[in-house]
Amino acid sequence: MGNFSFAGLALAAVAATRAPAQAPRDSSGRVTAIAAARTPLPAEKASAKIKRFSFIAYGDTRNRNDGTDVQDMHSLVVASALGTIRALAKGPEPVKFVLHSGDEVVNGQVAAQLNVSFVPLIDRFTAGAGIPFFVTAGNHDVTGAQDVKNVFRAAGLANLFAAHKNLLPPEGSPRRLNGYPTYAFGYGNTFVLSFDSNIAGDSVQYRWVKAQLDSLDTKRFVNIIVFCHHPAFSTGPHGGSSVESSTLEMRQLYMPLFRTHHVKLLLTGHEHLFDHWVERYEDASGKYRLDQIVSGGGGAPIYTYSSEPDVRAYLAAGAAQHVALQHLVAPGADTTANPHHYLLVHVNGEKISVEVVGVGWGANYAPYPKGGVVLKK
Repeated sequence: MGNFSFAGLALAAVAATRAPAQAPRDSSGRVTAIAAARTPLPAEKASAKIKRFSFIAYGDTRNRNDGTDVQDMHSLVVASALGTIRALAKGPEPVKFVLHSGDEVVNGQVAAQLNVSFVPLIDRFTAGAGIPFFVTAGNHDVTGAQDVKNVFRAAGLANLFAAHKNLLPPEGSPRRLNGYPTYAFGYGNTFVLSFDSNIAGDSVQYRWVKAQLDSLDTKRFVNIIVFCHHPAFSTGPHGGSSVESSTLEMRQLYMPLFRTHHVKLLLTGHEHLFDHWVERYEDASGKYRLDQIVSGGGGAPIYTYSSEPDVRAYLAAGAAQHVALQHLVAPGADTTANPHHYLLVHVNGEKISVEVVGVGWGANYAPYPKGGVVLKK
């Protein structure tokens, strides 16, 4: 799959990494809902025989001009992704949906930031190309508050629900946790699950995610993919020697759960760069591989390599399963080595392969030597 090139653009300055904490406000009225996809995914049962398709994944699109202009680098990502969708439309692996790993705008409490800077771009996927679009909650969307009743979180969450009301599974449906931006859907042989990693320690959410995985028809759903905002491992400014509370909860709660259910791919953001980790482990049924890809190149200010995380305690906790970690691809030490990008993920039966498509000045970005990687055991 070739990259789509554009004229070079200057790098944006690195912005503050923490979500703003000012009082909830809505400077332009209600949030405009993203248009429903012209071609929504079929009912779960109706797609059961599909075993070959593609999807696009990216995240961290916030921009310092949110609320004033349409996001510029995110615009390049969308334009390139739409070209990819067109190029694959009549092939054996058409793009069927898009996943966004959070941090849509700088402050999700402000309706104008979504209305002006984000919603018009996503309408190009849903109304324009007819492609369903799914999001998970980032810290800039709903704040990083651990308390689910936090007033700032509530304001951001209300705006997220309003923007995506035509796209998320409805409240009360079997694949949606009521009151949370936590949901799942099945397409073909693949089950996709999203949860709010800002509150990774929340027991209500954890029990719902576990119940979804416990009850899954694994004969049909041979591929399980999870996407959320916070990585379990990363080497950017949020990772390395720094261990945020969400990171710790991801490691202690969710990664063991994902191993139990043989999740194949975990897609995250939070770090504005590209980072790929492979976790190998064993259980009574055999040897397995869980790939974690950090892809926060959707348009936010670029981050760079910071340091390797200390994983000794994590590996010790997983010793019974012979857990081992491989850092397959690390980000660069300067911004020129970490361009804005998105992922093109191909599903072909039980085989999943990933390409990274750079945009703007990074159109030739090639983190994998052969242009892509196949996720093999």
